[in-house]
Amino acid sequence: MFLGQYEYTLDDKGRLTIPVRFREELGDEVIVTRSLDRCLVIYPLEVWEALSQKITELSITDPQGRALRRLFFADAVKGMPDRQGRVIVPDRLRLYAGLELGATVIVVGLDRYIEVWEPQRWEEYNARQLQALEMDPASWEKLKI
Repeated sequence: MFLGQYEYTLDDKGRLTIPVRFREELGDEVIVTRSLDRCLVIYPLEVWEALSQKITELSITDPQGRALRRLFFADAVKGMPDRQGRVIVPDRLRLYAGLELGATVIVVGLDRYIEVWEPQRWEEYNARQLQALEMDPASWEKLKI
């Protein structure tokens, strides 16, 4: 289970160090791709395979199904963490998420997968979500929590 948030630096070669607490569960192969919220997501291979199966089952005649396929598959890359626990984040994914070489990023554990955020975007996103939840407390009930 991936929990918590950590600050790391994306090195000058585009490598991101995965938090030590996440490395064992992440495994030897990962998938790095775009998320729906202008951040990146890193999936352990088995979680990716389950998700990709669900996406593949969507109808190709449905425009939303095609859009979701493109979002997840077009820029997805398979990677293998090196001995220091680093994964390479390709240029196009860094650009999508607003991540800069040599800059700090926020690595967030979300149970079965990891997100990688540009720090200011992460803070703004959290503030908006907290405000939305405070303005509509019934939204928790909609989620059946």
